[in-house]
Amino acid sequence: MTLNPTHDPARLSWLESAHAATTDFPLQNLPYGAFRRAVASPALLGVAIGDRILDLHAAAAAGLLPGTVAAACQQPTLNALMALGAPAWSALRARLSALLGADSCPAGALRDRVAACLVPMREVTMLLPAAIGDYTDFYASVFHATNVGAMFRPGQPLLPNYKWVPIGYHGRSSSIMVSGMLVRRPHGQTRAATEGSPAFGPSQSLDYELELGAFVGPGNQLGEPIPLASAADQLFGVVLLNDWSARDIQSWEYQPLGPFLAKNFATTISPWVVTLEALAPFRVPVFSRPAADPAPLPYLSDPGDATLGGLDLHLEAWLLTPRMRATGAPPHRLSAGNFQKMYWTLAQLLTHHASNGCNLRPGDLLGSGTVSGETKDSRGCLLELTARGTEPIHLPDGETRGFLQDGDEIILRGHAERAGARRIGLGECRGLVVPAAD
Repeated sequence: MTLNPTHDPARLSWLESAHAATTDFPLQNLPYGAFRRAVASPALLGVAIGDRILDLHAAAAAGLLPGTVAAACQQPTLNALMALGAPAWSALRARLSALLGADSCPAGALRDRVAACLVPMREVTMLLPAAIGDYTDFYASVFHATNVGAMFRPGQPLLPNYKWVPIGYHGRSSSIMVSGMLVRRPHGQTRAATEGSPAFGPSQSLDYELELGAFVGPGNQLGEPIPLASAADQLFGVVLLNDWSARDIQSWEYQPLGPFLAKNFATTISPWVVTLEALAPFRVPVFSRPAADPAPLPYLSDPGDATLGGLDLHLEAWLLTPRMRATGAPPHRLSAGNFQKMYWTLAQLLTHHASNGCNLRPGDLLGSGTVSGETKDSRGCLLELTARGTEPIHLPDGETRGFLQDGDEIILRGHAERAGARRIGLGECRGLVVPAAD
């Protein structure tokens, strides 16, 4: 994906709030989301710019958008737009950049028409951006896989297939929720090491996982694979993703078929989908594998993906406890990592998923798996950070955490930043833990 005028870091929006140095949503970002203006009002699609949302339904009705995408922009979810493919996405992005740019839309009648379609973010409720038909979560960080494997299989942290095949499991799309919704502590079967029989009750080892989610675009027909060389054109955009995990339930149930009830009770995603085109300035070479590691098999190898398949995305996880909230203390950062450290690229995940002829559809969601790095402060979940709860984290106010307690809130954040490009962000992905049902 080549750079174009929409990426020019010197360009500014005529909307003042998009100029702030720390904003996640400058003119160079233009992420998509779905929102509602009032409780009983219909869902609308929008584009984030500064502290405003450009209502795409209103913009299309006003004749401001290309005819090829206008109908898709008047739908309640992004699925129809996702289905149109990369050329349509680029055309819409170019038009939006022109409408919101100070250089391309000077004061006058056109700007006034665009301004009439803007909505303050504080006045809306964000919704899931797409109707998610299927959700697959992967295990694409070799550091996460090694750290977790060492806890359960000290002599063989990585299973023999890990460096050959992207590992994933089929998640539950019905329990995916948008940022800000409450996360209820799940019940499940657990078995303590000292007990012979399992017990049923609320999880005592609730965890978060810092991940990136990728939305599928047009997809493929059943029986037709997606070559890696064209996989990037199938990826519409990314969101922050928290794959909530009940570790005590997981350790009892995961053999022999892998995650089930320990993970399907809740998955939280951020509301704004940052397009792959917006992230073009932050494409980097893939993670450098050790010389002794096997090269990817031919269907998972492509020169373009090797050169620019990585994403230089800085991702962070923060914790806000009830005590912090009561005293007005800020959240505490638990970890910070970079998505470039992932062993498998997003394109490789998508290609592998479709390699057996599995049909992917617009709005399907692919989770990267926990984003972890080499250092302890880059580990993307409490299971790793606290060594299964045996080495609790000490918070600034004297509290400790092995796993999450009721009332704890996890906040995921992410951004891309480098010299010669405008910083763009992913917004926030928040989830507050509430007690298990009676």
